[in-house]
Amino acid sequence: MAEIITLREAVQRFVNDGDTVALEGFTHLIPTAASHELIRQGKKDLTLVRMTPDLVYDLLIGAGCAKKLIFSWGGNPGVGSLHRLRDAVEKQWPQPLEIEEHSHADLANAYVAGASGLPFAVLRAYAGSDLPKVNPLIKSVTCPFTGEVLAAVPSVRPDVTVIHAQKADRKGNVLIQGILGVQKEAALAAKRAIVTVEEIVDDLNAPMNACVLPTWALAAVCLVPGGAHPSYAHGYSERDNRFYQDWDPIARSRESFTAWIDAFIRGTADFSEYKAKLAAQEAK
Repeated sequence: MAEIITLREAVQRFVNDGDTVALEGFTHLIPTAASHELIRQGKKDLTLVRMTPDLVYDLLIGAGCAKKLIFSWGGNPGVGSLHRLRDAVEKQWPQPLEIEEHSHADLANAYVAGASGLPFAVLRAYAGSDLPKVNPLIKSVTCPFTGEVLAAVPSVRPDVTVIHAQKADRKGNVLIQGILGVQKEAALAAKRAIVTVEEIVDDLNAPMNACVLPTWALAAVCLVPGGAHPSYAHGYSERDNRFYQDWDPIARSRESFTAWIDAFIRGTADFSEYKAKLAAQEAK
């Protein structure tokens, strides 16, 4: 059953050094606040999983929290490279980073397999691709019914999945609206799931066929309004395009990146204080 607690307490209790941690959210509902809290608490040796690593994982990698990245695409959407990711892969700063690359379809199916309690996922993929040459975990199996050769990949079963959503009720049930991505599957595949939400309400008023994660599938629900910034939360906030553009020069050098996280993440108590400090800077 989900406990309604602070994000600080949730990360402290449910994320351990060395864990495999998935922070999922596609286009919107990206759990930025959770990535900040992982940095504040100095979590380390994490294996990070995300279909589309963007700024949240650039932060975590640059802050020295990660030892491995399992992913299917990486970049600053609409802008360019993730400079902290590149520095870790190319020059081992702040420490070496092992990478395990998959396709989108592969990783999405691996989450589904994890949520289903299966050891691996099977899919039609990789014909003519060189990706299996650099990822030995991508294997092939022959269908016992048709003889068709298919791709097979290990299921993804994170120790912890963190997602952001719009609403939770006071029992800890969570409503996700808009683009879903793989949040549902990632949460159900995990041993422990933490959800940050825009608001906590008496009644979800969930429409028919809505995506509702039940309280019994979650470890913690945390009230963090705006916790997806700079991504958006459908129905609550808009995407902060300027921040994505501003991130490129911040992350380009080790010095400017370190100064930024020291001031805005390590130098703030929580995401609310971070947002206030960021707003004050932008107002200058």
